[in-house]
Amino acid sequence: MPLLELKNLSLAFGTQVILNSANLIINERERIGFVGRNGAGKTTLMKMLAGTVIPDDGKIHGQSRINIALMPQEIPEYTSLDIAAVITLGEPKVGPQLIAQLAGEEYEESSELWELSTRVKKLLSSFSLDGDVLFEELSGGMKRRVLLARALATDPAILLLDEPTNHLDIGTIEWLEKMVLNLNLSVITISHDRTFIDRTCDRIVELDRGTLSSWPGNYEQYLIAKTKALAEEEAGNKAFDKRLSEEEKWIRQGIKARRTRNEGRVRALKRMRGERQQRKEITGKATFSANEVLSSGKLVWEANNLSFAWSKDPADGAEIKNESVIQSFSTLILRGDKIGIIGPNGCGKSTLIKLILGKLTPSSGTMRSGTRLDIATLDQHRTDIDDNKSVLDNVSGGRDQITINGKDKHIVSYMQDFLFTSERSRGLAGVLSGGERNRLMLAKLFSKPANLLILDEPTNDLDTDTLELLEQLLVNYSGTLLLVSHDRTFLNNVVTSTLAFDEPKTINEYVGGYDDWLRQRPQVNKSKPEKSRSNNSNGAAVKPKKLSYKHQRELDQLPLLIDDAEKAIEALQTCMLAPEYFRQDQQAVTNDNQQLKILEDKLAEHYARWEVLDA
Repeated sequence: MPLLELKNLSLAFGTQVILNSANLIINERERIGFVGRNGAGKTTLMKMLAGTVIPDDGKIHGQSRINIALMPQEIPEYTSLDIAAVITLGEPKVGPQLIAQLAGEEYEESSELWELSTRVKKLLSSFSLDGDVLFEELSGGMKRRVLLARALATDPAILLLDEPTNHLDIGTIEWLEKMVLNLNLSVITISHDRTFIDRTCDRIVELDRGTLSSWPGNYEQYLIAKTKALAEEEAGNKAFDKRLSEEEKWIRQGIKARRTRNEGRVRALKRMRGERQQRKEITGKATFSANEVLSSGKLVWEANNLSFAWSKDPADGAEIKNESVIQSFSTLILRGDKIGIIGPNGCGKSTLIKLILGKLTPSSGTMRSGTRLDIATLDQHRTDIDDNKSVLDNVSGGRDQITINGKDKHIVSYMQDFLFTSERSRGLAGVLSGGERNRLMLAKLFSKPANLLILDEPTNDLDTDTLELLEQLLVNYSGTLLLVSHDRTFLNNVVTSTLAFDEPKTINEYVGGYDDWLRQRPQVNKSKPEKSRSNNSNGAAVKPKKLSYKHQRELDQLPLLIDDAEKAIEALQTCMLAPEYFRQDQQAVTNDNQQLKILEDKLAEHYARWEVLDA
């Protein structure tokens, strides 16, 4: 049943067209993945659905009669507010009244206040949150968990998630996936995390050149169908252009031909000219390449029984008592290795990188670096960008030419490879969007000759096209790569081995990427999202309730059920991704989609039950 209908929506900012008579229907309890290039207007459309941006033309039918909640991309500041208050403010009508009432101010009791108070308590319990903890004291991952609860405080019919996985560790992303799958409402998600979109969405909606198009199925199915549609569009455009060229040739014939020409044909040519003029070309793709130098020595870095403990807080320099981060770690990194580094936020990944770079000295053990190393690094906080300099000067240092793989290239031409126009390149870096800042960092990174790349969360804010190009570049890169990332698809596609912080202070090494780590890691070490402090007022640990024999047996069986369900889903998806699959009867395709939905729902139930019993 339709909840919202977007009818002929149009919106433009100056000459930039965001929507051009766009149409879309959003149904009850469906999960939509919202994709498109950076700057296409996805966040703007989200704000339009939430009612904070008004379209220039068109209507959104049904918007006034249902609750729509937005979990924003940026984390707001809530100074001196505790978690309970932040969640309560998610209901703008009576939230402030409830907070005032809890603070001792007098307000008339109402059913709305009672319902909101009950809802907030349930959300605190469901999200394992301590309502008395100050929001500003939380980590980024915990703040996003609170913001999700805040969005649900209105009991919405539609939940809008704008890049919900940004800066989350893998354990928290997986927790968020399960939460989304268990929500009994419609969810629309903007995300460049392809695994997250694949697992949580059953329809893809794309914003491309001002038009909204709908693609049934998951992200992989969308990619196959979109590739076919683009090929058909290109073939159609070529045929149209050829016919237009022939008609233009005809109209330019001599006087005799013009005297006897067919007026209907002339009118048709005018229409064709107008149609060609209005055609919106496919946006260009970035075309960058790595600037490689002579190979390093065979040995890149070696560690033997290496341990490290902080004696000072890295944040403020305050003295602390030997806080151990890494213990008894040994590894050997050789030329050409592509290594992923994974683990929860705060586990020590950045510390390990600093040890490899020689910026920190181990507390015990030994380490040594190889010879002829030319190192280029990408910092996840993008601190290497000078906001007061132009985009060009951030890369070139004032030079007109840079040398890439032995060839001189004009700096403006080089920046165009990263989708920066001449005008944008000469502007200040401080006004760039998140995706543009990331492309600027990549432009700066790949302008440096390097045989060792160290990339810390390079995929943040990248659109999917640029992300896939970066993947291909790194796969073909002949040097050595160390990659810190929470992007599971990116890790699977790029790295050949993985260093994982499976437990505090403990780093284990695995062959392959993220999925290979999942299969090889000890079962007891499954990553869990971080939790807020206990509700126990005296600070003592709460002894978990012992499971009954029946429940313990159920818990023991769940990993097998989960594994069986995942294998069945993988087998069906493999079949559906075959090139000849969509040539069969449409009813068979529909039946397979329904079966896939049943399997995915069953898997979500298993995960939810496992989480309850395991807790």
